[in-house]
Amino acid sequence: MSAQNSAGIQTLLDAEREAQKIVQKAREYRTKRVKDARSEAQKEIEDYRKQKEEEYKAFEKEHSSGNQKAEDDANKDTEEKLKEIKGIGDKQGSKVIDDLLKAVFDVKPEVPDRIEAPA
Repeated sequence: MSAQNSAGIQTLLDAEREAQKIVQKAREYRTKRVKDARSEAQKEIEDYRKQKEEEYKAFEKEHSSGNQKAEDDANKDTEEKLKEIKGIGDKQGSKVIDDLLKAVFDVKPEVPDRIEAPA
């Protein structure tokens, strides 16, 4: 009976070793899958980031060109107003200078109504 028990024990030990090998392979496979999943997730994150950056750049380009157009329109309006002001200055500049000189040299002081004249 001892030989039969010994053979049974040996069979159990062999089965245990085989089970340990299967468990070890499963752990290795799980570890490999976790690493693969992490690298795949990182790649997806990078792809998503690139896509969003491209969308942002397209949005920025689209909206900044509108600002450029508005700026150009404002510059054009400013130039037109400056030309108008210079034209008026050229036409009436001498009259304005004469009026200023007349006001400076022809002083006519007056006492305000609220202040009493010295007695």
